[in-house]
Amino acid sequence: MTPFQRPLPEPDDQSAFYWQAAREHRLAILRCRQCGRYVHYPRSECPACHATGVRPAPVSGQGRIHSYTVTHYVPAAGLRDAVPFVVALVELVEQTNLRIIANLRECAPADVRIGMPVEVFFEDVTPEVTLPQVRPRQ
Repeated sequence: MTPFQRPLPEPDDQSAFYWQAAREHRLAILRCRQCGRYVHYPRSECPACHATGVRPAPVSGQGRIHSYTVTHYVPAAGLRDAVPFVVALVELVEQTNLRIIANLRECAPADVRIGMPVEVFFEDVTPEVTLPQVRPRQ
């Protein structure tokens, strides 16, 4: 059997909840228990009020393309058949400036537009790793 060659996330203490939720086909983002602000990228303190009471909370996975790039080169052997592909910065509907990075799938690179509505779906790439991806929302 050929080993999996696609780059995979390496969860740490602060991001393990995110990857566990993804394995369960849920999108979870930290949320401050004091001020209610979502906090992403994962960190131990709320950047708005500096409280340390941040906890994972479910989010809808719906948003809009804020920015994107089309990758035309092969950054890793496991992606040889994937180029060109779109990496999107997605602003989630739950909060202004709450953004995640994901691959945009089910959409030709030429059809991507800033502001395009998207939704998260989940790709099980190994038995241990599931990746949140996005696709155009109807």
